[in-house]
Amino acid sequence: MRKFPAEFEDMLSPKGRRLLAGASPLAGALADPRRRFLAADGLVDPTRAEAGRLLLERHLLPHLARIDRPIPPEATWEMTENYAELLPKTARVSTETFERRRGAAWVAAEKTGLTAMLRSASFQAFAEALAGRPLARRWGIQALCYGPGDYAGPHNDHHPEEPEARQGYVDIHLTLTSPAVAQQFLVYAVSGHFSRVETAARSGRITAYRLPLWHYTTPLVAKRGREAEARRWVLLGTFLYR
Repeated sequence: MRKFPAEFEDMLSPKGRRLLAGASPLAGALADPRRRFLAADGLVDPTRAEAGRLLLERHLLPHLARIDRPIPPEATWEMTENYAELLPKTARVSTETFERRRGAAWVAAEKTGLTAMLRSASFQAFAEALAGRPLARRWGIQALCYGPGDYAGPHNDHHPEEPEARQGYVDIHLTLTSPAVAQQFLVYAVSGHFSRVETAARSGRITAYRLPLWHYTTPLVAKRGREAEARRWVLLGTFLYR
Protein backbone atom coordinates (compact mmCIF):
# COMPACT_ATOMS: atom_id res chain seq x y z
CA MET A 1 0.00 0.00 0.00
CA ARG A 2 1.65 3.25 -1.15
CA LYS A 3 -0.98 5.53 0.40
CA PHE A 4 -3.81 5.36 2.87
CA PRO A 5 -7.15 5.02 1.08
CA ALA A 6 -9.06 8.25 0.49
CA GLU A 7 -12.01 6.81 2.44
CA PHE A 8 -11.72 5.21 5.88
CA GLU A 9 -14.27 2.65 4.69
CA ASP A 10 -11.56 1.05 2.55
CA MET A 11 -9.55 0.20 5.68
CA LEU A 12 -12.45 -1.84 7.06
CA SER A 13 -13.07 -5.57 7.10
CA PRO A 14 -16.49 -6.98 6.16
CA LYS A 15 -17.36 -6.81 9.88
CA GLY A 16 -16.39 -3.14 9.95
CA ARG A 17 -18.45 -2.41 6.84
CA ARG A 18 -21.49 -3.97 8.48
CA LEU A 19 -21.04 -1.58 11.39
CA LEU A 20 -20.73 1.32 8.98
CA ALA A 21 -24.04 0.24 7.42
CA GLY A 22 -25.70 0.05 10.85
CA ALA A 23 -26.07 -3.73 10.64
CA SER A 24 -23.93 -4.65 13.66
CA PRO A 25 -24.57 -5.19 17.38
CA LEU A 26 -22.03 -2.41 17.97
CA ALA A 27 -24.13 0.17 16.12
CA GLY A 28 -25.13 2.91 18.58
CA ALA A 29 -23.08 1.34 21.38
CA LEU A 30 -22.11 4.70 22.89
CA ALA A 31 -25.70 5.95 22.85
CA ASP A 32 -26.27 3.92 26.02
CA PRO A 33 -25.69 6.43 28.86
CA ARG A 34 -24.22 3.65 31.00
CA ARG A 35 -21.50 2.95 28.45
CA ARG A 36 -18.63 5.37 28.02
CA PHE A 37 -16.00 3.15 26.42
CA LEU A 38 -15.76 0.23 24.04
CA ALA A 39 -12.97 -1.73 22.39
CA ALA A 40 -13.57 -3.84 19.29
CA ASP A 41 -11.39 -6.09 17.15
CA GLY A 42 -11.90 -7.38 13.63
CA LEU A 43 -13.36 -4.13 12.25
CA VAL A 44 -10.20 -3.23 10.32
CA ASP A 45 -8.58 -5.32 7.60
CA PRO A 46 -5.32 -6.64 9.17
CA THR A 47 -3.29 -6.42 5.95
CA ARG A 48 -4.22 -2.78 5.48
CA ALA A 49 -3.59 -2.05 9.16
CA GLU A 50 -0.03 -3.36 8.89
CA ALA A 51 0.55 -1.52 5.60
CA GLY A 52 -0.69 1.69 7.22
CA ARG A 53 1.68 1.22 10.15
CA LEU A 54 4.64 0.86 7.79
CA LEU A 55 3.63 4.06 5.99
CA LEU A 56 3.60 5.93 9.30
CA GLU A 57 6.97 4.49 10.31
CA ARG A 58 8.54 5.47 7.02
CA HIS A 59 7.06 8.91 6.44
CA LEU A 60 5.57 10.44 9.61
CA LEU A 61 7.75 9.18 12.48
CA PRO A 62 10.69 11.57 11.89
CA HIS A 63 8.40 14.62 12.05
CA LEU A 64 6.50 13.99 15.29
CA ALA A 65 6.73 16.36 18.24
CA ARG A 66 7.84 14.93 21.57
CA ILE A 67 5.79 15.43 24.74
CA ASP A 68 7.66 14.81 27.98
CA ARG A 69 5.49 16.02 30.86
CA PRO A 70 6.61 14.45 34.18
CA ILE A 71 5.04 14.80 37.61
CA PRO A 72 5.98 18.34 38.74
CA PRO A 73 7.91 18.47 42.04
CA GLU A 74 5.43 20.99 43.46
CA ALA A 75 2.70 18.35 43.26
CA THR A 76 4.50 16.76 46.21
CA TRP A 77 6.54 19.43 47.96
CA GLU A 78 3.89 22.17 47.96
CA MET A 79 1.30 19.95 49.64
CA THR A 80 0.06 21.29 52.97
CA GLU A 81 -2.24 18.44 53.97
CA ASN A 82 -1.87 14.66 54.11
CA TYR A 83 -3.43 12.74 51.19
CA ALA A 84 -4.45 15.94 49.37
CA GLU A 85 -2.46 15.20 46.21
CA LEU A 86 -3.44 17.01 43.02
CA LEU A 87 -1.91 15.37 39.95
CA PRO A 88 -1.91 17.28 36.63
CA LYS A 89 -1.95 15.28 33.41
CA THR A 90 1.42 13.63 32.84
CA ALA A 91 2.55 11.99 29.61
CA ARG A 92 5.48 10.81 27.54
CA VAL A 93 4.58 10.28 23.88
CA SER A 94 5.22 11.55 20.36
CA THR A 95 2.38 13.29 18.56
CA GLU A 96 1.10 15.47 15.73
CA THR A 97 -2.21 17.36 15.62
CA PHE A 98 -1.85 18.57 12.01
CA GLU A 99 -2.68 22.16 12.92
CA ARG A 100 0.34 23.66 11.11
CA ARG A 101 -0.45 23.03 7.47
CA ARG A 102 3.01 24.00 6.30
CA GLY A 103 4.91 21.81 8.75
CA ALA A 104 6.87 18.72 7.75
CA ALA A 105 4.41 16.43 9.53
CA TRP A 106 1.50 17.90 7.57
CA VAL A 107 3.37 17.42 4.29
CA ALA A 108 4.12 13.78 5.18
CA ALA A 109 0.50 13.15 6.19
CA GLU A 110 -0.75 14.69 2.96
CA LYS A 111 1.74 12.69 0.88
CA THR A 112 0.65 9.41 2.44
CA GLY A 113 -3.07 10.20 2.28
CA LEU A 114 -3.42 10.08 6.06
CA THR A 115 -5.15 13.43 6.48
CA ALA A 116 -7.55 12.72 3.61
CA MET A 117 -8.55 9.39 5.18
CA LEU A 118 -9.05 10.91 8.65
CA ARG A 119 -11.11 13.72 7.12
CA SER A 120 -13.20 11.39 4.95
CA ALA A 121 -16.99 11.19 5.05
CA SER A 122 -16.85 7.49 5.89
CA PHE A 123 -14.70 8.17 8.99
CA GLN A 124 -17.39 10.51 10.27
CA ALA A 125 -20.08 7.97 9.34
CA PHE A 126 -18.14 5.28 11.22
CA ALA A 127 -17.96 7.51 14.30
CA GLU A 128 -21.70 8.22 14.04
CA ALA A 129 -22.42 4.50 13.77
CA LEU A 130 -20.71 3.95 17.13
CA ALA A 131 -22.04 7.14 18.75
CA GLY A 132 -25.64 6.49 17.70
CA ARG A 133 -26.23 10.18 17.02
CA PRO A 134 -25.26 12.89 14.49
CA LEU A 135 -21.81 14.39 14.91
CA ALA A 136 -20.43 17.75 13.79
CA ARG A 137 -19.10 17.97 10.26
CA ARG A 138 -15.76 19.36 11.40
CA TRP A 139 -13.60 17.34 13.74
CA GLY A 140 -10.07 17.23 15.12
CA ILE A 141 -7.53 14.65 14.01
CA GLN A 142 -4.29 13.52 15.62
CA ALA A 143 -1.60 10.86 15.43
CA LEU A 144 0.13 9.52 18.54
CA CYS A 145 3.12 7.21 18.73
CA TYR A 146 4.04 5.37 21.93
CA GLY A 147 7.53 3.89 22.27
CA PRO A 148 9.02 1.87 25.16
CA GLY A 149 8.16 3.52 28.47
CA ASP A 150 5.72 5.98 26.89
CA TYR A 151 2.40 6.46 28.66
CA ALA A 152 -0.43 8.87 29.45
CA GLY A 153 -1.26 9.53 33.09
CA PRO A 154 -4.76 9.75 34.61
CA HIS A 155 -6.93 12.37 32.93
CA ASN A 156 -10.56 12.85 31.89
CA ASP A 157 -10.46 14.96 28.68
CA HIS A 158 -13.08 17.36 30.00
CA HIS A 159 -13.14 20.83 28.39
CA PRO A 160 -15.47 23.00 30.50
CA GLU A 161 -14.11 26.24 28.99
CA GLU A 162 -15.21 25.25 25.47
CA PRO A 163 -18.99 25.68 25.01
CA GLU A 164 -19.28 23.08 22.24
CA ALA A 165 -17.38 20.42 24.21
CA ARG A 166 -18.41 21.01 27.81
CA GLN A 167 -21.39 18.61 27.55
CA GLY A 168 -19.21 15.84 26.14
CA TYR A 169 -17.99 14.52 22.82
CA VAL A 170 -16.71 11.32 21.15
CA ASP A 171 -13.19 10.10 20.38
CA ILE A 172 -12.53 7.26 17.91
CA HIS A 173 -9.06 5.64 18.00
CA LEU A 174 -7.46 3.18 15.57
CA THR A 175 -4.43 1.34 16.95
CA LEU A 176 -1.61 0.13 14.68
CA THR A 177 0.97 -1.84 16.64
CA SER A 178 4.45 -3.11 15.81
CA PRO A 179 5.01 -6.86 16.35
CA ALA A 180 7.83 -5.83 18.71
CA VAL A 181 5.37 -4.56 21.34
CA ALA A 182 4.84 -6.91 24.29
CA GLN A 183 2.10 -4.99 26.12
CA GLN A 184 0.34 -1.75 26.88
CA PHE A 185 -2.96 -1.34 28.68
CA LEU A 186 -5.74 1.21 28.97
CA VAL A 187 -7.31 1.56 32.42
CA TYR A 188 -10.59 3.43 32.80
CA ALA A 189 -13.01 4.30 35.57
CA VAL A 190 -16.45 2.87 36.23
CA SER A 191 -18.54 4.22 39.13
CA GLY A 192 -15.64 6.39 40.24
CA HIS A 193 -12.98 3.66 40.41
CA PHE A 194 -10.20 2.66 38.00
CA SER A 195 -11.62 -0.84 37.75
CA ARG A 196 -11.55 -1.78 34.03
CA VAL A 197 -8.52 -2.78 32.00
CA GLU A 198 -8.27 -3.29 28.23
CA THR A 199 -5.25 -4.21 26.16
CA ALA A 200 -4.19 -1.25 24.04
CA ALA A 201 -1.55 -3.09 22.01
CA ARG A 202 -3.70 -5.14 19.65
CA SER A 203 -3.14 -3.94 16.07
CA GLY A 204 -6.28 -2.93 14.21
CA ARG A 205 -8.23 -2.46 17.44
CA ILE A 206 -10.84 0.29 17.45
CA THR A 207 -11.50 2.05 20.74
CA ALA A 208 -14.28 4.59 21.22
CA TYR A 209 -14.77 6.98 24.13
CA ARG A 210 -17.76 9.01 25.23
CA LEU A 211 -15.87 11.75 27.01
CA PRO A 212 -15.23 12.99 29.62
CA LEU A 213 -13.98 9.71 31.09
CA TRP A 214 -11.24 9.14 33.63
CA HIS A 215 -8.59 6.89 32.10
CA TYR A 216 -4.86 6.34 31.68
CA THR A 217 -2.51 4.39 29.44
CA THR A 218 0.22 2.27 31.02
CA PRO A 219 3.86 2.43 29.86
CA LEU A 220 4.49 0.51 26.66
CA VAL A 221 6.64 -2.60 27.13
CA ALA A 222 8.75 -3.94 24.26
CA LYS A 223 9.62 -7.54 23.62
CA ARG A 224 13.12 -8.33 24.87
CA GLY A 225 15.79 -7.09 22.49
CA ARG A 226 13.32 -5.31 20.22
CA GLU A 227 13.05 -1.94 21.95
CA ALA A 228 14.20 0.03 18.89
CA GLU A 229 11.26 -1.16 16.79
CA ALA A 230 8.51 -1.29 19.42
CA ARG A 231 5.89 1.36 18.68
CA ARG A 232 2.13 1.71 18.99
CA TRP A 233 0.45 4.20 16.70
CA VAL A 234 -2.94 5.73 17.46
CA LEU A 235 -4.89 7.53 14.74
CA LEU A 236 -7.80 9.43 16.21
CA GLY A 237 -10.69 11.71 15.49
CA THR A 238 -12.38 13.97 18.04
CA PHE A 239 -16.05 14.54 17.21
CA LEU A 240 -18.38 17.11 18.73
CA TYR A 241 -22.12 16.45 18.80
CA ARG A 242 -24.09 18.15 16.06
